[in-house]
Order: sequence, then structure tokens, then C-alpha cells
Amino acid sequence: MGMMKEFRDFAMRGNVVDMAVGIVIGGAFGKIVSSFVNDVLMPPIGMAIGGVDFSQLAITLKEASGDIAAVTLNYGSFIQTVVDFVIIAFAIFMVVKAMNSMKKKEEEAPPAPPKPSAEESLLTEIRDLLKKD
Repeated sequence: MGMMKEFRDFAMRGNVVDMAVGIVIGGAFGKIVSSFVNDVLMPPIGMAIGGVDFSQLAITLKEASGDIAAVTLNYGSFIQTVVDFVIIAFAIFMVVKAMNSMKKKEEEAPPAPPKPSAEESLLTEIRDLLKKD
């Protein structure tokens, strides 16, 4: 049972849970960006350059023969994947930049004034008592 407890303690640490949430959200974000690129961004770009469907762009290396499928180099899909990557990389850059600027603001906050020494506290107390009288 020691190994199970150790694994549970590891899995429940804050960093691991945060990382898991980030991976799930990142995967969903990747799907959204892929859909955006494939279904929204690339069709108008393809139309603008002469009605090209990027998903169908390929170079045939070997023609199909019988039951053997053709061997193709699908560079259109590669172009779409590169556009996906650029959009995701830019989004991550913006998030990291925002986090770094928030961290800088946090670090720039003035430090709390030092706590007065015991002598100063005692003298302040005496002064306040003398003012009362």
C-alpha cells in the first residue's frame, strides 16, 4: 500500500493537477485552432489564390496499382499544420507575456516597512501614555 499512497500524494500535488488541467485545455484549444484553420481560415485563402483546396494539395510519388494505394507527399496538410502551430505558438506567447508582466508588477510592489524593534515599540507606548496625561 505504500506505493499507492506515494502515488496518490504525487498526483494530488498542486503542480501535477495544474499541469493536467493545462494539458486538457491545451488539447481542446488545439482542436479549436485546427478547426479554425481548416474550416474558416484556409478556404478563403485558397479561393483568393485561385480556388485551391489546401487539404488536397499533394505530390504523387508513386501511382496506385491494384490493391496498393498511391504514395503521396501531402504538403497541403503540412501547410495547414504549420498555420495551426503559428497560431497556437502566438497564443502561448501572449499568455506567457501577460504572466511575466503580472509577475513583474508583483515583484515591483514596495516591500512592507520593517517591524519596529522592541525598544521602539516600548518608546512609542511610553510616548502615547504621556500624551494621554
